[in-house]
Amino acid sequence: MLDTLINEMFSKNSDNSFSQSLLTVDLLVIDDLGTETMNSMKFTELYKIINTRLLNQNGKITKTIISTNLDLQGLFNTYDERLVSRFVGNYNIYRFFRR
Repeated sequence: MLDTLINEMFSKNSDNSFSQSLLTVDLLVIDDLGTETMNSMKFTELYKIINTRLLNQNGKITKTIISTNLDLQGLFNTYDERLVSRFVGNYNIYRFFRR
């Protein structure tokens, strides 16, 4: 998702439809958060997506589901505190365990 978003940003012929979809789609599912290779640009874009959707800065109510194999400490080790604080403060956290 983030690679596609950044490729769109640097494309000369892009209409930014992918980035607009990420911000405005009614339900966004982010699967396996924490498996991507992060850099400052990807972090900035991920933060923008999460923050825009949480604060309804897109002018509509949007929902986001995030799955990850990381525990809270793993999230803090991988992402900036500003981003993880949004996860902890604004999302319901459900833990699934295998028996």
